[in-house]
Amino acid sequence: MPIKAKPYPFALPPTQPPALIVIDMQRDFVEPGGFGASLGNDVARLQACVPVIAKLIAVARRLGLPVIHTREAHRPDLSDCPSAKRLRGDCRLRIGDAGPMGRLLIDGEPGNAIVDELKPIPGEIEIAKPGKGAFYATPLQEILQQRDITHLLFTGVTTEVCVQTTMREANDRGYTCLLVADGTESYFPEFKHATLDMITAQGGIVGWVADSEAVIDGLEKAYG
Repeated sequence: MPIKAKPYPFALPPTQPPALIVIDMQRDFVEPGGFGASLGNDVARLQACVPVIAKLIAVARRLGLPVIHTREAHRPDLSDCPSAKRLRGDCRLRIGDAGPMGRLLIDGEPGNAIVDELKPIPGEIEIAKPGKGAFYATPLQEILQQRDITHLLFTGVTTEVCVQTTMREANDRGYTCLLVADGTESYFPEFKHATLDMITAQGGIVGWVADSEAVIDGLEKAYG
């Protein structure tokens, strides 16, 4: 049973289910006092997709879909954070600086943890990525290949940066990708809307977009 999606129905693989990819639902981006807030953003906007993702994760776990979580994270010595990234912008705090939840975007710090509502359980994969895309300098490609996964369902933040970057990376590597519209969010609503349009333009040049209800209904019928 295909998922009702744009620009046309998204066909699910009959044997190996898709993986649910949860991009960067970490305290540094979603909660006050983190890196997102240090850039002057209203982090409350990102919290809107947390319950949607939680529901999708629960369905994926029940149906046996692989769940892969990512965090944008750098080593404590910042050896994997180029100065061009760290010094960009005119913000109060930068990557590696001490904030209310520890050093910003540093692996192992409290603020770098995934929010409590979406925490991985044993057996789920959690990937620390130093870039915007989840394939850069990570084992994600090998993990997917080892499991013969060909289809990916994307959620997380932010829509136009880390989510879109990873989805485009996946598209270039031959994966069939769908973005869950209400399972992703941006600090800027117009950026989210533009990203959804870009993904589905020209017959789905990057992939498909569907709402969570349609995704859950399709998954239940295909694998339930």
